[in-house]
Amino acid sequence: MGRGRGRGRRIPMDIIGSRETGAVAVVELREGDDPAEVAAEVMRRHRHVRSVLAKAGPREGRERLRRLSLLAGDPNTEVIHREHGYRIKLDPTKVYFSPREGEDRRRVAEEVEPGERVLVMFAGVGPYAVAIGRIQPEVGEVIGVEVNEDAVRYFEENIRLNGLEGRVEVIRGDVREVCPRLFGRFDRVLMPLPLGARDYVDLALRCLSPRGGILHYYAICRGEEGVGEEVGAVSRVAGCLGLRVEVKGWERVGHYAPGADKVRIDFIVSPIGGRDVSSKSGSCNNPSRPEAF
Repeated sequence: MGRGRGRGRRIPMDIIGSRETGAVAVVELREGDDPAEVAAEVMRRHRHVRSVLAKAGPREGRERLRRLSLLAGDPNTEVIHREHGYRIKLDPTKVYFSPREGEDRRRVAEEVEPGERVLVMFAGVGPYAVAIGRIQPEVGEVIGVEVNEDAVRYFEENIRLNGLEGRVEVIRGDVREVCPRLFGRFDRVLMPLPLGARDYVDLALRCLSPRGGILHYYAICRGEEGVGEEVGAVSRVAGCLGLRVEVKGWERVGHYAPGADKVRIDFIVSPIGGRDVSSKSGSCNNPSRPEAF
């Protein structure tokens, strides 16, 4: 996230792109702001920004898209974002991407061991999958599942852009339809969908190997009490499936709203009594949903 100080005031913004290829700034206008003045100040302070967009509403729908309006600059808002030695091509007006989560992507990727098979649900344009493929070159395989057609197209481009053909793959489709074909296959599963992940915990757990593995679960939480509620929800689903979960740790990924943060909770998952849950029929999903903010 970038925060430019424009002539004595702060301008909240995300800058997506790079100095080498150009960037797009996504700003949050406040009451009383003059959009033209804000855009001009952003471009004055950040010379590599070629387009300034303003948030025009909350993220909506299963694809987590936010309406953005062009304040100034080039209407072509496709950029190549650079972080930690890899590149991500995208258009923020068409797909979800947060540059604020670059450090989280690095930390998760550094935990992956050689030979691991990794599933990224709700994979977007592939930033987690690409980070894993680049930071752990000996990974066994990385599969991303994404429903947004534009995101899948960029994901495929990012695989080629980073030389990850044969190690990273994207499957287009809804996780409810795709994941049952992947049950029992992975050592590690990522769920970077902070609002609504509870609805898919059963799928994520069943995609893990029969011997267990690691689940990276994301949620919006209000303090440690909120984290505890999410841990309880995941534990109940796991118990229904005959699995045991242990919290390896949790981290704040970023600020979400007053009093609320996006967090990542890491679970060690293991079977109870050697049960294979990948073929278990029926649903063990927790019907309760996280509090809306």
